[in-house]
Amino acid sequence: MSQPILSVVMPVYNAEKYLQETIDSILNQDFTDFQLIILNDKSTDNSKAIIEKNAASDSRIVFVDKVENVGPARLRNEGFSLSTGEFIALMDADDISKPNRFTKQLEFLRTHPEIGVCGTFYTLFKPDGKRKLISLPTEHIDIKTDFLFYNPIGNPTIMLRKAALKDFRFDNDFVPIEDYELWDRISAFTVLANLPESLLDYRWHNTNISQTKIDNVNRSLRNIRLAQLQFHFGIAANDSNIEGYLNALDFKRGLSAEAVMNTVKAAQKLIEISRASGTLNQKILEKQVNQIAVRTIRKSKEFNKTLLKYLRNEGKPVFQKVRWFDRLLIMLKAL
Repeated sequence: MSQPILSVVMPVYNAEKYLQETIDSILNQDFTDFQLIILNDKSTDNSKAIIEKNAASDSRIVFVDKVENVGPARLRNEGFSLSTGEFIALMDADDISKPNRFTKQLEFLRTHPEIGVCGTFYTLFKPDGKRKLISLPTEHIDIKTDFLFYNPIGNPTIMLRKAALKDFRFDNDFVPIEDYELWDRISAFTVLANLPESLLDYRWHNTNISQTKIDNVNRSLRNIRLAQLQFHFGIAANDSNIEGYLNALDFKRGLSAEAVMNTVKAAQKLIEISRASGTLNQKILEKQVNQIAVRTIRKSKEFNKTLLKYLRNEGKPVFQKVRWFDRLLIMLKAL
C-alpha cells in the first residue's frame, strides 16, 4: 500500500463522552488519504473500546495503547515519530473538525511552499449552545509578535509539513502550555500562518483548575518569556531589570511604585530595541506593550511623589497614554 499523504495525531485520555463524535469528524473528512494515529493514554473509562471498534472497521486508524500514563505532550511526540505522511495534522479527542478542514489546509500548504505550519480560526462552543468565533493573526510576522503576549495558534487546528517539523518536539517541562512553547520556538525556523476561517469547533469545559496547574502555567510562562527576551531583544535572564521586562510582557496588578517605574522603563526599552531590529510587527508590539504599561500604572499598589516625578519625565511617553481622568487621580493620590 502507498503511504498516506497526511498523518493525523490524536492523544486520548478518558474522553468517552465525546470521542466517537471526534473520530467521526476525522473519518468523514472530504479528503480521505490519511492515517489517523490514536494514542490511548491508559484511559480508565470506555475510550479504549470505542477506539478498538473504530479501528476494526477503518484501516486508516493506527491504534497505540499505552500501558502507562505519559501525558499528551509525550503522546503527540510519539505520534510524530509514527507518522508516515508528508503532512501532519493535530487533533484533540473532544473537538470537532469541519468536513473540509484537511482539504483547505492541504490546498493552502501546497500553494504556499514557504509555509511550514498552518493553523486556522476556530469556534469555541459551550455546553449551553453558545458559540464564539476565535479570530487569530494570519501573517507570520504578526503571529511571531503576538507570541510575546499570548498563544496565537490553536493547537488542534494545526497542520504542518513533516519536513518543517525536523527534530522539534513538545517539551514536557512546559506542560500544560507545551503547545505555546513549541510553536513559539519553531516560529524562528519556519513560516507560520493561520487560515482566516473556522475549520474546527473547540469544546469549552467548565472545570476548576488546580493550584498545581496554575503554578505550572506561571512557571512555564516565565521560562517562555525569558527565552523570548533573549531571542528577540538580547536581554539575558540575569539583567538587573529582568522583572521589569517580564512585567512589560505580562500584566501584573498591585506592583510597588518602584516596580511600576521599572516596568515602564522596560516597556520603553523593548519598543526602542524592536524599532532598531525591524524583525517584529512594530505596531502590534507598541500597542500591546503600551497597553500593559498603562494598566500597570493604573493598577499600582501605591502612588508617591517619586513615581509621579518619574511618570512626568522619563516615563512621560507612556503616562500620556493614560486617560486624563486617571492621570488626575494618580496625581492627587501621589500628592
